[in-house]
Formats: sequence, C-alpha cells, structure tokens
Amino acid sequence: MKDKFASRRYIISMLMILITVILVIRLFIIQVVKDTYRMSAENNVLRYVTQYPARGLIYDRNGKLIVYNQAAYDLMVVPAQTDVFDTAMFCDDLGITRDIFMERIRAARDYSSRVPSVFLKQISAETWAGFQEKMFQYPGFYVQPRTLRKYSKPIASHILGYVSEVDEDLISKDHYYKPGDYIGKLGIEQAYEKYLRGTRGVKIFMVDVYGRIKGSYANGEMDTLAVQGTDIISSIDMDLQEYGEMLMENKTGSIVAIEPATGEILTLVSSPEYDPGLLVGRVRTENYRRLSADTLFKPLFNRAFMASYPPGSTFKPINGLIALQEKVITPSTEFGCSNGYLFISCHSHKSPLDLEGAIMNSCNSYFCQTYRRILENPEYGSVSEAYIKWKSYLDEFGFGKISGSEFINELPGFIPSTAYFDRYHGEGRWKALNIISMAIGQGEVGTTPLQMANMTAAIANRGFYYIPHIVKSIAKQEEISPEYVLKHSISIDSVHFETVIKGMEAAVNGGEGATARIASIDSIIVCGKTGTAQNPHGEDHSVFIAFAPKDNPKIALAVYVENAGFGATYAAPIASLLIEKYLKGDISLNNKWKEQYINNLNLTDTIPENETAR
Repeated sequence: MKDKFASRRYIISMLMILITVILVIRLFIIQVVKDTYRMSAENNVLRYVTQYPARGLIYDRNGKLIVYNQAAYDLMVVPAQTDVFDTAMFCDDLGITRDIFMERIRAARDYSSRVPSVFLKQISAETWAGFQEKMFQYPGFYVQPRTLRKYSKPIASHILGYVSEVDEDLISKDHYYKPGDYIGKLGIEQAYEKYLRGTRGVKIFMVDVYGRIKGSYANGEMDTLAVQGTDIISSIDMDLQEYGEMLMENKTGSIVAIEPATGEILTLVSSPEYDPGLLVGRVRTENYRRLSADTLFKPLFNRAFMASYPPGSTFKPINGLIALQEKVITPSTEFGCSNGYLFISCHSHKSPLDLEGAIMNSCNSYFCQTYRRILENPEYGSVSEAYIKWKSYLDEFGFGKISGSEFINELPGFIPSTAYFDRYHGEGRWKALNIISMAIGQGEVGTTPLQMANMTAAIANRGFYYIPHIVKSIAKQEEISPEYVLKHSISIDSVHFETVIKGMEAAVNGGEGATARIASIDSIIVCGKTGTAQNPHGEDHSVFIAFAPKDNPKIALAVYVENAGFGATYAAPIASLLIEKYLKGDISLNNKWKEQYINNLNLTDTIPENETAR
C-alpha cells in the first residue's frame, strides 16, 4: 500500500514539474522572444497609420509617360482633441461650406470621439500648401498623405480606366482591400491592378488616453515602408492615339489599330471621348454622374469592343476566303452582276468579275452567289450542316466570342447559331436565300471594331493572329501573359489570303471601279476594304478596314464612323491618315487636304436621339 502511494506522489510531482516548465517557457516566449504579444496587449494605446503606396506609372510603347501620380492629402480628425477655432476661416481655406463642416464633424463624433477618421478626402497639393501653415490653429486635425492619378495629356480614357475608392462589397470579397483603399476600374488600371497598386506600409505611434500622439512606437522598428506599384509599358502609341482622337472629334464611332506581328493595340479610340482627369479626386463622383447621364452620346460607353455593328462589305473578304478554302469557287471564278442579286441591290460596275475584281469593286451580287455556293455545297448533307462549317471559320477568326484581351467588359458581337434560325424559320425549313444578306455583312451578323481590326490583322499575316492586348511589358521586362504570345492559326491555306489581299490592294490602288482610292498613300501600298453598314435608325455607318504595307505589315485597323454613309466618304480617309501618321510620322503635303476635310466635319448634329449601335 505504501508503495502504491509513493508511486502516485511520484507521478503528481512529475506532472507539476512538467507544468511549471511549460509555463516558464511560455512566459519566456511571451516576454522575451515574441514582442508582438506585448504589442497586442498595448493595442489600446497604439495608433496604426497606413502608408499608402504610389501606384505604378503607365508609359506608351515608346517610353512616353501617360499616367503618373500627384500628391494629395486626406484630412483626419480626432473629435476629442478639437478645440474652439475659426470655422469660417477653416472652411474658406478648404473650399467647403459650414454645412459640410458640421456634417463631417457629426459623422466623426458618431464614429468615435477618440479614434481618428477621415474628415475630408483628397485635398489637392495646392490647397494643402496654403492650409498647412495654419494647421497649428486647428487642434485635433492632421493629414494622411495619398496620391492621385495625373495625365500627361487628356486622352485615352477608355484605354486607361480610372481609380476609385473600394466599397464594402469588394472588401467582403477580397480581404486584401481595406476601407480607404483605392482600386483600378476598367482599362489598364483594372486589368493590371495587382501590379499597379503596390504594397501598403504602416507607421505605429504611441498615443495617450486622449488619442494624442506621444511618439513613434519602438523607435519605428515595427514600421513598414510602402512599396510603389510596378510600372506598366502599354502598347499604345500616344502620338497616334492623340491624332486618332483629334480626327474623331465631333464624330461618333471607333478606331482600333493593331500591330499584326504581335497583336499589340496601337490605338483605340471610342468617340465621344472624355478627359480622364474628370474622374480624379473629389470631383470624380459628380463628373461620373454627369457623364453617365449623357444618354445621347454615351461617352462612358466603349464602342471599340462593346458596340456591335453590321460589318457591311468589310465582311466580304472573309466569305471570299471561306469559299476558296471550301473549293466552291477559284480565284478566276466569275459572276455577272445586273445591279444586284434578287432583292439585294448593287451599284453599277464592270461585269462579270472574278474574286479580285469583286473585292476591288465591292460587288454585292458576286458575294451573294458565292455565299449561296458555300451553304449549298453538296459536300454537306444540308444547308444547316454547311452553315455550321462556315461558322467554324468565323470562330477561328474570333467572331461571336470574347477575344481574350485585357478589357473585362468586352462583348462578343453576334454570329447566330443554327438553333437561332431553327427558332425563327422552323427546324430544317430555312435555306441559303433566307440568310443571304449575311453574304455582305448585313442581316443577323454583328461584330465589334476590335474583332474587325483583329480580322484585318489575320488577313495581313496571311492566316494567323495574336490576341489583341494593350500592354507591351511590365516593369520594363519583356514579360506579358503567355496567352498574348500564342499564335492563333486559321485553317485556310495562305495562298488564298494572297488572292484576297490582291483584291484589297486593288480596292485602294486600282483604276476604274476601285472603291477606296481615297485611302491611297504615296510610296506605301495600302490594302483595304470599304463598308457601308445599314442602320435602321438613321444614316448608314461608314466602315473601313485596312493594313499597310502590303508586305511585312506594321499596322492593321478598323474605322467606324456612325451615321456617316459610305465607307469611302469618311472612314477610309481617316484610316489613310492614321496609317500615314504611324508609318511616316507626319502627313505629307499631298494628303493635308484629307486632314483638313476630316477635321472640319461635324457629324454629331445628325445623330437621332434613339440611335445606338447594336
């Protein structure tokens, strides 16, 4: 029995010793090793002040600065520390009313009398320069430095996007963000947010029971520095962008220009534009409301990749390529034209024509008969089956789907499925003639300017393209997302592209019957195609696609001018000027008349109030 009690005493003693050792080790860790526990205990007397990083800069493809940062300040207040002061002078210095002052003070007191909160956001450097000399007169107030975006030129708003404060919904979804943070919205600012935003820092101060700062905590050893965001080298040519926007002044429409060899977007214009500086600082909310309320011109609507238009005759090269690949025509196949085909009219021109001549003259009859051969191809069991094959080629060109560019609000356009026609006409009851208008880019088909520019780049490359993208490199390193360097090949033989390109060359540089001679440039072979997109709400849209030079092309583009009529009238000269500007750096004396002609145009007065691009 005695041995039994001795054994128990031994076990209890060992447990007591073990518990004592654990407590000593734990106390040592808490008091000596992990000073952060002591910080946690002292949180009620520490103030954490966020150090906001400057966002990364944005440059154009030639190293010209487009977007940078300017200093701004958030005025903070600790209500318990405020004292009697001249509120009239205070309000006058900050450019606010007494009502706003009272509203902000009440809000701060409701939040906490001893914890700092934002009294006034985004005070400009100019306002702060005068206000800081009087800060000693306003106890309880201090500033927290911030930065705001600044633009070297008032251009490229639809490319760049803007920056705004995060909301509660975003904070709940992404725990990186905290109240008071800013985030990129739309364009490059949103697509490359994780690079541009940088990393927050923090300074820790000791405060007394009244919230007054008594000094830096731990001599600043626990502070962290803010890290500036990464710079972005965009693919945009700023001079070309500015020139394109100038040409589109007082016009509604879009321009997209691409470097065919890389898929890099050289310029992207959606007109009407707006000054990106309007969405910076405290005026952003009011300006955004005003821009949103403009339902006639819709300046916030990005027509370049959100508007869906009938491509018109610019679609004819695609149907020519498909017909050649499907062997329903050859380059020498001729069709006659008697000013139209069935119910689709055509203009007077030489007849009959082969494929090259049909592209040069933009013959509706030729492409209606070609399209009918595609859909009535005896190699397929039905028109529906042939249509599916035709649509598969369009899929390869990127029609009817999102391209994969950085623009998150890009829309896919519309290429109807067989199910669409089955619902409309009845399953198995529709024929080629029911949808013949798609032969000339009309009817149900809808494409975006971005898709048309990409199609043109694919033709220029003789059968391949890269996904259009807006950034050339990140932090001066040649690194972009892998999908933007992946070649997308089209299952049409390159020899067929040469035939179509000859027709596009003749359309610009040919003789009698050439529809786009206004786009010709001395010493540069431009290949192009005009289009007139029918518009049920008003005047037709003027459309033009082109690339240059013919061999080793450097630029491919699509131009849309809404409610402007024939493609050769307005879209073609605009494209010609942009090509010359990009390839030569300036406009030759021989073409200055085009520039003056386009700049003097004001087409905005002709837009019906109910007009929108489909």
